Amino acid sequence: MIFGRSQKRSRDASAVVTGAGSGIGAAFAVELARRGSAVVCSDIDPDAAQRTVDAITAAGGRATAVHCDVSQIDAVTALAEAAQTWFGHSPTLVINNAGVGAGGQPVGEMALDDWNWTLGINLWGPIHGCHVFTPILRDAAGDQPRGIINVASAASFGAAPDMAAYNVSKAGVLSLSETLAAELSGTGIGVTVLCPTFVKTNIVESGRITAQSSEAASLLMRWTGLTADRVARDCLDTHDRGGLYCMPQLDAKIGWNIKRFAPETFTRTIGLAFRASAALPGKAD
Repeated sequence: MIFGRSQKRSRDASAVVTGAGSGIGAAFAVELARRGSAVVCSDIDPDAAQRTVDAITAAGGRATAVHCDVSQIDAVTALAEAAQTWFGHSPTLVINNAGVGAGGQPVGEMALDDWNWTLGINLWGPIHGCHVFTPILRDAAGDQPRGIINVASAASFGAAPDMAAYNVSKAGVLSLSETLAAELSGTGIGVTVLCPTFVKTNIVESGRITAQSSEAASLLMRWTGLTADRVARDCLDTHDRGGLYCMPQLDAKIGWNIKRFAPETFTRTIGLAFRASAALPGKAD
């Protein structure tokens, strides 16, 4: 089915957004409301989710807050039930956005507890979201276009040293999204995976990242990062066009293409650049 402009998935949707209390998730929720959508804003921090809801309702939109820890399957199942009750029908768009930052230590030194925490939210969160919501979207009646957006990162293919847990979690989200897109081909359910580089959010402050890595990431966010609002708009527009991959920044697009066509060169270059940076004055352990 080909949808006309008035039937784009991000417009007049019944949308569920995880991690909607701040950052890209809040930007997704607000932009969806601008496009006429009703939005369930879920977050592990209920006060943060409510602040997003308040911003939407103050502007005349419709939204409600739901507490959800995406690392727990029962919580995601409860989120789906709460959304269906509030909408009065099945959701039409699900954005698996909730995520955390982690890094600063090499493989073998990063604590396994940090691995479990990162994978539990960044990877199992989208897995739980797709597991619970895909059958609901597939079984939804009517001609309303339906879709799933999973938030990954350029880290999913970037292989930056000292970021293994984060890289692995986002690589899993990329593979999950590609597999889901193949499985849902021809069903009318669109799948998009968002792979940005640096975005101006609070992920560094709220994650488990060493002080040195946090400082470097914060600087890059300020110098090269896009705003969360811009990223959310670009991703929703990509989803409306039926695009599987959304890479809103030029550096992500360049890195993606180099990795595809010269993967070994790409990986060696990343490693050499990292070691050269670490050898600069003031970078010693």
